[in-house]
Amino acid sequence: MPIPISRYLPLLLLAFTMARAEAAPETQPIVPRARVIIDNDFGGDPDGLFQLAHHLLSPSVEIRGIIASHHHPAGFYGYPGTPDHAVAMVNRLLDAMRMNGKVTVLKGAGTPLPDTASPQANEAVAFIVREAMREDVKTPLYLVCGAGLTDAASAWLTEPKIARRLRLVWIGGPEYPGTPAPPGTVRMEYNLSIDRVAAQVVFNRSDLDLWQVPRNAYRQALVSHAELKHRMQPQAHALAGFLLGRLEDLTTRAKGTLGEAYVLGDNPLVLLTALQSSWEPDPSSSSYTETAVPRIDEQGRYAEGDGRRKLRVYKTIDTRLMFEDFYAKIAAAK
Repeated sequence: MPIPISRYLPLLLLAFTMARAEAAPETQPIVPRARVIIDNDFGGDPDGLFQLAHHLLSPSVEIRGIIASHHHPAGFYGYPGTPDHAVAMVNRLLDAMRMNGKVTVLKGAGTPLPDTASPQANEAVAFIVREAMREDVKTPLYLVCGAGLTDAASAWLTEPKIARRLRLVWIGGPEYPGTPAPPGTVRMEYNLSIDRVAAQVVFNRSDLDLWQVPRNAYRQALVSHAELKHRMQPQAHALAGFLLGRLEDLTTRAKGTLGEAYVLGDNPLVLLTALQSSWEPDPSSSSYTETAVPRIDEQGRYAEGDGRRKLRVYKTIDTRLMFEDFYAKIAAAK
């Protein structure tokens, strides 16, 4: 006696449903919760390119613009210190990501500020002011800086009202009292030294809402070359190949003297803006202190400020979340 097919229907439906779910999982789109303007010296230290790719792959933030800024006139291991070269490197990254023309790229100032009262007028500064002063959008705005502060300081000098309409997140500045500097450190912290005067505007004069990732915190973003090659699989991925190619080029220029690990010190900009907690959005997995904003002196050291304004200073960075998210997004971008 044949068995009625109706007896098998529940099992067939279950198998069909499971196969469909496995073949094409449905996910809800992530709505951007914040706007971000990225300002970095993309033509120098390649860590800025890693940060830019990570930010562009993060759906919880809307990248409103990319500012290619200057670094030291002498350059970085033979790379030019100009914003023009930085723009060219941004466009090469966007080519690797098939994103050319999909995000605004702007050239920042080519030189440091001459004094603490004279802003640099350029398209990047005008863009920061215009985006900060928008009335048609409610999402918070972050200006994230992975190098010097020339354009951020110029924007505030141009229109001080932006201070309460954006948050500045800066990778830079030396260790605070009580935290030892790296062994052998004799010079001013690198990002601060790109434009000490601009840092003096931001710290000493402005009322900007400021989060800072000083040198002792950003140096925690240390990864080995072996780890990067293993996790990113550059041979099968154009974006990974481009990023690791920039790091290998620097290693060659440095004649192998940089060791087998590298600080991707700008990626905390992604962690602190895109990878915030679901409720009460905040970078809840990294620790910080709130302290009175110090003054920056002529040697690039901290001095006592007037105590009327506070800033958030990050002490530890959640490198697990930051780098696992980075590797996963690189793999998914194939």
